Amino acid sequence: MKIEEVQSTTKKQRVATHTHIKGLGLDVGGNALPMAAGFVGQAEAREAAGLVVDMIRQKKMAGRALLLAGPPGTGKTALALGISQELGSKVPFCPMVGSEVYSSEVKKTEVLMENFRRAIGLRIKENKEVYEGEVTELSPEETESVTGGYGKSISHVIVGLKTVKGTKQLKLDPTIYDSLLKEKVAVGDVIYIEANSGAVKRVGRSDAFATEFDLEAEEYVPLPKGEVHKKKEIVQDVTLHDLDAANAHPQGGQDILSLMGQMMKPRKTEITEKLRQEINKVVNRYIDEGVAELVPGVLFIDEVHMLDMECFSYLNRALESSLSPIVIFATNRGICNVRGTDMPSPHGIPVDLLDRLVIIRAQTYGPAEMVQIIAIRAQVEELVLDEESLVYLGEIGLRTSLRHAVQLLSPASVVAKMNGRDNICKADIGELTTLYLDAKTSGRLLQEQEDKYIS
Repeated sequence: MKIEEVQSTTKKQRVATHTHIKGLGLDVGGNALPMAAGFVGQAEAREAAGLVVDMIRQKKMAGRALLLAGPPGTGKTALALGISQELGSKVPFCPMVGSEVYSSEVKKTEVLMENFRRAIGLRIKENKEVYEGEVTELSPEETESVTGGYGKSISHVIVGLKTVKGTKQLKLDPTIYDSLLKEKVAVGDVIYIEANSGAVKRVGRSDAFATEFDLEAEEYVPLPKGEVHKKKEIVQDVTLHDLDAANAHPQGGQDILSLMGQMMKPRKTEITEKLRQEINKVVNRYIDEGVAELVPGVLFIDEVHMLDMECFSYLNRALESSLSPIVIFATNRGICNVRGTDMPSPHGIPVDLLDRLVIIRAQTYGPAEMVQIIAIRAQVEELVLDEESLVYLGEIGLRTSLRHAVQLLSPASVVAKMNGRDNICKADIGELTTLYLDAKTSGRLLQEQEDKYIS
């Protein structure tokens, strides 16, 4: 007899670079806590980002832009992710990288506009009249066929619905009877029927029948409360890009030619400005009628110095649009040329766009902060380090970069296991420093051995 232990099927969270970021780590007054939500230090930047979050929640920030500037490895992307975590899942957050705009199929400005529209949400509230209850009676009424002959056709169907408060008999159209058959509705099932569209949804079997059979793969639901006829408010969250995409692809017929045509079409299609204006009109009408509510989200453009003059001039216009999200840029460049020009500018962004931005500076980390960050990363990756190796990694981080020190954690755990230990000690990290070079050391070696390389 063989007994095997089976691995749990629960999905394991992959550890990514910013898995440990859970928010901005601010107290109720908006002041940065020294070490919270995965953040260490960066108090001024986090407090500034906290103010931005408050403005977004109050819908006072639409059309504004923010720039996160600082040297590499100072937590600019982490700040943007912290903002997205604070806003929650209901506010659209659309991340992209500057180099994404260069495509052979679609114009650069089209890629930017598409991402702008992805970052604007629309919350549509819909009141639906529904009939809900347990089916007590289901009897189709037949009449002589209108077309003549011997067949009979169903003229209407009588459905009895029961809730906790009462019962109702409904006389329904024969088309709804088809839907009832499709959903395999029987007496004793809980269903709901939408009054306007006539759509039928089978919720499950009434729990009054739960004891009837021992073996039945049914989902039992309680008898609905309230009246049979009730009004339900349904809230739907969509982005403007979803609306654009839904209207950009005309649905062809079911014949072979149109299906072939749909398959042959290139996947990327540009959405015209005219279509967007039409959708904006409809959206504005919904907002005026109180049916929908606009939710301006966040568009995060990392490595913004990768954009060129055309993109920057387009951003100037897009930020002034009435339907515009909050745009957060991030860059690690100092004074450099704007891409595609000989014009030097701070952060590689033209001065006219810089004028529109509020700039948040990310500071470099001190030795104590580096050690704390490495300790947090080790905890996330479920690794055990002693105090001595933590301090040693902190020194490596100061000498090289924080990213390099964090990247040594996983290989160090492998080396420790090969040496027959579960926890990482200083000797394991010392062994790794001989195996792997960091960028600064590699650059120095290249200068020393310049004559041996092709340049």
